[in-house]
Amino acid sequence: MKLFIELILFLGLFTLMVRIAAGDNGINALYFYPKEFRETAYRRGLADRENVRRERRSFLIFFSLVLLAALLISIHLNKPENFMQAYLQSLLFLEIMNRYDGIVIDRIWVSSSRLWVIKGMEDIAYVKSWKQILKERIKLSVIWLVLAAVVAGCVMLTGGIK
Repeated sequence: MKLFIELILFLGLFTLMVRIAAGDNGINALYFYPKEFRETAYRRGLADRENVRRERRSFLIFFSLVLLAALLISIHLNKPENFMQAYLQSLLFLEIMNRYDGIVIDRIWVSSSRLWVIKGMEDIAYVKSWKQILKERIKLSVIWLVLAAVVAGCVMLTGGIK
């Protein structure tokens, strides 16, 4: 039950950070949109490519560090007995986040909220297709297999293993 609550809090933090990034308009988080959509926004003069690139980099660094800290704290609180337990818990959090991002954020929230509709881009599809989501999720799953080992190693190095 404790792990379930931690997962819910982790996903809540994830969602809150995405919402903060978007602010009051999806244009603030243009870097989340499919590439074709962004390219059209640049051509229409709605955004500057270099500014979006800088904002994306800044957000992703902050986002990654906050989520990494939350993940490390959660694993430390659960006091894994060995590297494998820390690895599996890390992988569980990362993979559930991966699917949550694809299904709940990219499909459900983006398609049902006016927040993500950008003025001047209403005629362009902005919701990622299932094919795009699946491709992205598979790629991230491979990355998470490696990152989970790095996180588990950090837990070991910081004395989080019993």
